[in-house]
Amino acid sequence: MSTSSPKKVVVFDYGFGNVRSAERALARVGADVEITRDYDRAMNADGLLVPGVGAFSACMQGLKEARGDWIIGRRLSGGRPVMGICVGMQILFAQGIEHGVETEGLDEWPGTVEPLNAPVVPHMGWNTVDAPAGTQLFAGLDADARYYFVHSYAVREWTLEIGNPNIRAPKVSWATHGEPFVAAVENGALWATQFHPEKSGDAGAQLLTNWIGTL
Repeated sequence: MSTSSPKKVVVFDYGFGNVRSAERALARVGADVEITRDYDRAMNADGLLVPGVGAFSACMQGLKEARGDWIIGRRLSGGRPVMGICVGMQILFAQGIEHGVETEGLDEWPGTVEPLNAPVVPHMGWNTVDAPAGTQLFAGLDADARYYFVHSYAVREWTLEIGNPNIRAPKVSWATHGEPFVAAVENGALWATQFHPEKSGDAGAQLLTNWIGTL
């Protein structure tokens, strides 16, 4: 009886992410994981995971210095899976605004990362997510499952419009902390979460399993 090989996943190491936590979480769900910023290894992996912590502008600078913007763009143009986490999700949008400073993102999706309008910031701790019907990312997870968030900024409005009925619209999940914000996106080969699945216990493990299953 033959068995399939584990999926090769690169955790992209550009200096702004909890790469060891991501590595452990992916290994837990059966992936063959490597932490690297090597261009060829990142390009050729079955899946590329882009973590991110800290300031939007600093993450963008670090990503560009490591050629991560090229790697993400070229992988997606070839339909190769990419997943962003936390600020690794935020940099996929058109721009971020922090302390009045605007920084260009990767512009894979239109939208602006802005300060959360909430009584208590940062949003730190466990929260539920409102996922759409037909989601693959949250498959097998109950609506009351909780995920771990740590952030002060978020995308508060989803603005992408799909005019062609033959193109599948992205599936957007939401959470609320003071106001609704984008918690996750599934868009073809590009998936992302504002929360940290690698810190979200069994629910996060199931979510990563779901992603690995699509590679």
